[in-house]
Amino acid sequence: MSTSLTSPAAIREAIASTEGVLIIDFTAAWCGPCKQIRPILDDMAADHADVTVLAVDVDEQPSLAAEHQVLSMPTLLFVRDGRPVRRVVGARPRGYLEAELAASRES
Repeated sequence: MSTSLTSPAAIREAIASTEGVLIIDFTAAWCGPCKQIRPILDDMAADHADVTVLAVDVDEQPSLAAEHQVLSMPTLLFVRDGRPVRRVVGARPRGYLEAELAASRES
């Protein structure tokens, strides 16, 4: 499943309550690499029943970006059991992201 939330409280709730792996995509409307990686993330969410992708626009949610120490976009935060387990900075190919997903399941 892929979704976008705009409320900091809703995002924090998603982090705390999502079962499986939550991939938080810290993105921005002006970010070219973010636009390139988005279809990959959508496909991964569709292909893996235990994966939820949540987009967070850093311009709309600067406090969340700061809270998670996001300095570059895209930054992907892999969360399991309410805690970050992996971080990917920059656009990466699907194979790389699949390997990070597999590692986050084992963390």
